[in-house]
Amino acid sequence: MQVDTLILGAGAAGMMCAAQAGPSTLIIDHAKSPGEKIRISGGGRCNFTNMHTEPARLLGANPHFHKSALSRYTQWDFIELVDRHKIAWHEKTLGQLFCDDKATQIVEMLRSELLSAGAQLWLGTSVVDLSHDGTRFTAMLERDGKRHSVTARNLILATGGKSIPKMGATGFAYDIARQFGHQITDTRPALVPLTFSDQRFAPISGVATDVMAEANGTVFEEALLFTHRGLSGPAVLQISSYWAEGDAITVNLLPHQDIASTLKTARQTQGKRNVTTALAEVLPERLVTHLSGDLPLSGNVGDLSDKRIDEISDRLRHWRLTPTGSEGYRTAEVTLGGISTDRIDSKTMMSREVPGLFMIGEAVDVTGWLGGYNFQWAWSSGVAAGRAIRERA
Repeated sequence: MQVDTLILGAGAAGMMCAAQAGPSTLIIDHAKSPGEKIRISGGGRCNFTNMHTEPARLLGANPHFHKSALSRYTQWDFIELVDRHKIAWHEKTLGQLFCDDKATQIVEMLRSELLSAGAQLWLGTSVVDLSHDGTRFTAMLERDGKRHSVTARNLILATGGKSIPKMGATGFAYDIARQFGHQITDTRPALVPLTFSDQRFAPISGVATDVMAEANGTVFEEALLFTHRGLSGPAVLQISSYWAEGDAITVNLLPHQDIASTLKTARQTQGKRNVTTALAEVLPERLVTHLSGDLPLSGNVGDLSDKRIDEISDRLRHWRLTPTGSEGYRTAEVTLGGISTDRIDSKTMMSREVPGLFMIGEAVDVTGWLGGYNFQWAWSSGVAAGRAIRERA
């Protein structure tokens, strides 16, 4: 079987590319259904992009690499596509856009787009062998127990990273990229809960509060959730992309509260109140009880000295913690790192080493913030590759 383009991976980036690449395109996936990560994302409603998408909100060894693709296919372009398919959506906090109904609408939209473009979709299909003769790629594929030899002028690596292995995620794209001379930057789980080996927060599991969380100089202000194993919630998922094992994080439990002034005022007007009672007006009560084991919170407010008040304030606003690790790829939303962008053309996503080899989506060393940025990278990089393939025809 001969095709112009073979796309490995029918996820967000792969399907978007297939919709752009032209009619002689075969897109394959080992899963039984396409777009499985789309289906489970956003609580089943798919946070499909973010209105505030900009290059600074995506990470990579080369902070400039993703600028071209993002500027040429923007969040507004994808919103227009969603509107064209009459999929109702709404904005949540911080520019996050979700389907009103369900995430499978996005999957069906992409499937419709790629089939309309003339692409073929093979599911339950695995790659047995892959080679390149200098002009064309030859893939031995296995489908329904039968083997098929497919040759293609263009090969697209769109199989993602290592996150959520229960859905079949592997480092397959990295292996293929290495085969063709590309380097892989160090990879690790990102947008992932952080853990503590002593399970110190198990007694307050389920407690949530708005914080400012910081890791290695990067700060996010969102909700923090205490869990049996450690810390989660949007603020922690965000800083996990900037955290590495052994690093400390700093949590400001009262980002908009001058607790020192509050306690000094209460000392004059409500001196007989317990310190913990006063703090429970601005923080969850169970959290205050937990903190009383480490902070000088005993006694009444009226007995607090200025020094002790300042100490309490400083500790609450600069709570320093050193996580043991993270929940790992099992629960990570994305993989940080991946195929190095050094030898990839940022406009076309094509290899500078092997003409016709393209790498897109999460497989590449580009990782977005929580909130729809990684899907936008999938759409933008997929379109960039698809358009480049059409121009090569």
